[in-house]
Amino acid sequence: MTEVQWEFLPYPALSRDQLYDLLALREEVFVVEQRCPYLDADRRDHHAWHLLGRDAEGRLVAYLRLVAPGYRFEEPSIGRVAIHPSVRGRGLGKALMREGIRRCSSLFPGHTVRISAQQHLQKFYEDLGFVREETGDPYDEDGVAHIEMIHVP
Repeated sequence: MTEVQWEFLPYPALSRDQLYDLLALREEVFVVEQRCPYLDADRRDHHAWHLLGRDAEGRLVAYLRLVAPGYRFEEPSIGRVAIHPSVRGRGLGKALMREGIRRCSSLFPGHTVRISAQQHLQKFYEDLGFVREETGDPYDEDGVAHIEMIHVP
């Protein structure tokens, strides 16, 4: 796995450069690579903590946001999970999610974490302890099949 330095900040504490970097990575992965035009500026960033993972050169290679309860779901939620294409396949995605779950548990002890997962990544999230919601069928989100999953502490 690539050595990563983690930064974990609420929206008001993000510098202009940190905000630019995270938006650029999200755009590269979700809009360009996945060819999914969607409104990324959904006003949830203001109610979220942002986990940024930088490599030894300071380049943003991993990112997720942790949205506070009540702004996306009743529970705290993790989303916008992105790994830079140049470092995939090295275990960084799981390291990012483990760090995100750990930080979520610290901020919201005892809370279940909910995600809206791309359906083809179900096994990836199951390996991290998430389970698919039994009541939820797959749904289309911006042209990609998604499922809801939860992680119970």
